[in-house]
Amino acid sequence: MRRPPGLSARLKLTLSYAGFLLIAGALLLGVVWVFLLRYVPDNPRGLLGISPNRYLLVHTFAPAAAVAMLFLLMFGLVGGWVLAGRMLAPLTQIRDAARRAGTGSLAHRIRMKGRQDEFRELSDAFDAMLEQLESHVAEQRRFAANASHELRTPLAISRTLLDVARKDPTRDRGELIERLHAVNTRAIDLTEALLLLSRGDRGNFTRSRVDLSLLVEEAAETLLPLAEQRRITLDVTDGVARTDGSAELLLRMVTNLVQNAIVHNLPTGGTVTVHAEAHADTSVLRVENTGRRIPEELIPTLTEPFQRATERVRTDEHAGVGLGLAIVHSIVRAHDGTLDLVPRPAGGLRVTVRLPGTP
Repeated sequence: MRRPPGLSARLKLTLSYAGFLLIAGALLLGVVWVFLLRYVPDNPRGLLGISPNRYLLVHTFAPAAAVAMLFLLMFGLVGGWVLAGRMLAPLTQIRDAARRAGTGSLAHRIRMKGRQDEFRELSDAFDAMLEQLESHVAEQRRFAANASHELRTPLAISRTLLDVARKDPTRDRGELIERLHAVNTRAIDLTEALLLLSRGDRGNFTRSRVDLSLLVEEAAETLLPLAEQRRITLDVTDGVARTDGSAELLLRMVTNLVQNAIVHNLPTGGTVTVHAEAHADTSVLRVENTGRRIPEELIPTLTEPFQRATERVRTDEHAGVGLGLAIVHSIVRAHDGTLDLVPRPAGGLRVTVRLPGTP
C-alpha cells in the first residue's frame, strides 16, 4: 500500500519532547511572573532606588529567560532525538524481521534480549507467529506434495489402461471399464476429501445447534453394512451431547471416525464402541476399536494428511485415501475443540473428541 510521505516516529517523538520542555519552561516563567514579579513595585522611568523594582527585574530577567528557553529547545531536540532512537531501536529489529518474513524467509527469529516490556512482548508474539507460519507453510508444502503424488497415481493408472486398450483391441472392455471406474472413483473421493479438508481449515461455515448423538446414530446406520461385511460388532451408546457448528462437517467427522475404526480393525470378530455424552460445558465423543497395536511414536503423525497406522485398506466401497483423521482434526479445530488419540494396550485406538457444549 502506497502512502504519502510523512514524519517519522522518531522525529515526532523528538518534537514532542522539545515541545514539552518549552511548555514546561514557559509555565515556569509564568509562575515566576504570577507569584513574584507582579508584586514588585513598578518604576517605568528606571530610577534607581534602594529597593528593586519591576522595570529593572524584567529587563534583566528577560534576556536570561530567552537564552534559557533557547537552551531548552536545543536540549529538547538533541536529547529527544537520542532518547527516541534508543526507545525505538527494538521496533527497528521487528521491522527488519517483518520485511524478511515478507520476502518468504520464515526461519529467522528476533529473540530480543532484556527485561520484559511492551517491545519484548511484541517481539515474542512476532517470533511465535513466525514459528506458527513456518510450521503451517511446511505442512502445506508437504500436503501439496503428498496430494499431487496421490492424485498422480490414479491418473497414471488410467492412462496406462487406456494405452493398453488402444494397443490391444481384443482386450475385454468390460474389465477395462470396471478398472477405470474404480480408479476414477478413487480420484473423485480423494478430490472431495481434499476440498473438505480445505473447507474445514478455512472455517467458513454456518453454525447451528447440533446433537452429536443424532449424528452418531446416522453414521452408525450408514456404516452398519460395512461392519457386518467385516464381522465387526458396532456398539453405540449415546446420550444428549449438543454443540454449535456445521451439521454437515460434524457428520463427516463422526462418519470418518467410525469408518476408520471399522476398517482398521481385526480381520474378523473385532468391536467398535461409539459413545457420546455431555460434561458440564463440554460435549464428548469417544470412538474405540480393537485391532493391531499402534506404536506410541506413531500417534502424533496420524492426523497428518496421507498418514496411516496400518497398511492401506482397499475395498470396493471404502478405499482409504489417508485423509480420514486429517479431516477429523481439521473439523475439530475449526469448531474450537480438541482431538486426543490414545493407543489401547490390547491393540486398537481410542479417539476422544471434545467440543464446546451448549445448554
